[in-house]
Amino acid sequence: MKWLVPQSLRWQLLAGIVLPIAAFVAFDAWSTYRRVLGSINTAYDRSLLASARSIGELLRPEEQALKVEVPYAALEIFEAGNEGRMVYRVSGPKGEFLSGYADLPPYTRVPPQRADYAALVDFYDAEYAGERIRMAALYQPVSGPQMRGVALVQVAETLEIRERHARALLIETLLRHAAMIAVVGGVAAVVVARALRPVNQLRDAVSARDERDLSALAPPGLPTELRPVLAAMNDLMLRLSRLITHQREFVRDASHQLRTPLAVLKIQAQNGLSGHADASETLQAMHGTIDRAIRLANQMLALAKVEQVHHQDEPQTLDLCEPVREVALDLAPLIADKNLDFELDADQPAWVSGHAWMLRELTRNLLHNAIRATPVGGVLLVSVESGPGCARLRVRDSGPGLDAARRAHLYEPFHTGPGGTGKGAGAGAGPTGTSGSGLGLAICRQICERLGGEIQLVNRDSDEAPAGLDAIVTLPTATPPARATQFNP
Repeated sequence: MKWLVPQSLRWQLLAGIVLPIAAFVAFDAWSTYRRVLGSINTAYDRSLLASARSIGELLRPEEQALKVEVPYAALEIFEAGNEGRMVYRVSGPKGEFLSGYADLPPYTRVPPQRADYAALVDFYDAEYAGERIRMAALYQPVSGPQMRGVALVQVAETLEIRERHARALLIETLLRHAAMIAVVGGVAAVVVARALRPVNQLRDAVSARDERDLSALAPPGLPTELRPVLAAMNDLMLRLSRLITHQREFVRDASHQLRTPLAVLKIQAQNGLSGHADASETLQAMHGTIDRAIRLANQMLALAKVEQVHHQDEPQTLDLCEPVREVALDLAPLIADKNLDFELDADQPAWVSGHAWMLRELTRNLLHNAIRATPVGGVLLVSVESGPGCARLRVRDSGPGLDAARRAHLYEPFHTGPGGTGKGAGAGAGPTGTSGSGLGLAICRQICERLGGEIQLVNRDSDEAPAGLDAIVTLPTATPPARATQFNP
């Protein structure tokens, strides 16, 4: 049915108003025609019955025979003008032809048991001389001194006059209804045009805006039904404005962050070429600078990939322990290099809904930060817990923790703490004591938001555990797959 109505709100409204009315009018015209045709048939049937009775009253028995003489005047008074023609046939008690039109088909039907008239009469349609006729068959009792019986009087009339009157009334009704539909359609078109005027004004207001203008729209006189649409548009513009602002800041900061290692690398290369510095030390310094540039580029790509994976890939039900064990195995050389007392507690399944890459990237950033923050020979714990409605990933280091100054800018991209202070605001201090890129925790927070969870960094300072920092990620649990529930107790 969609192809019947153009994809236009104006046409849909007009069709929704006019089409039901037109359907009702068509049904009303058809039912009116049927009622009127029935009324016309009833009126003309009465005329046929009156004609049949008039002829029946002219029957008279004579000796052993039945005689009838029907003057034309007896039928003329029942004919309605020259549009119709009336014929008759009178048959005796034994079916013999007495008078009228001998070629008129004789009555062969079964008389009705019940009738609407005070006479034994049957009305039916037939054909005579190539024309459709309406027939009235009346059984007329006759009696005389020498005979008794029942004669059959048949009177027929062509249906032309009945149908002509019914058609005339139908055409008149259709014309009147068509005029009414035209008036309704015209009024509906005007009303719909006035109702859609605010939509057009809103469209014009949006079209006239500059491409950089994302401020809220506030057209006057907006109907109540369009206010939620306007609110949704303004909310979208606000989110787009924040996104564009964030992208501008990201591009600005990223360009600055990328220029820094390239400038340092250029200076180191110049020092090496000048011969003022030892070649081995210069290469070692250049190697560290390249590592930091690669780490920065990878984290920038990861930050951009979070949004891409969230919109393009459908989330899956995953066991959080799996990516945690994978990342711990990948970073095992870093843990061994610092001789850390490492403990991994990820034995009980913790089912969450998400993307495997996001969970691995989240764990990698947290564990990498914790390794950097933990001193040589320190304690490092990674655990996965599954509780009512939520799963928790805990990364516990034994570093210096966070102070108030760094906590205020904790999740801001490219905001780093001073060198050698542990996690700082992002990736933490590098191996040489310089600060990281500041993207690690920004990536973690964005991943948690996309997965419907949250991240907390809690300083630990109690007798129950050594001082340090707990990175706690809380994610909503998901229903485990059928295979997992079958094989896991």
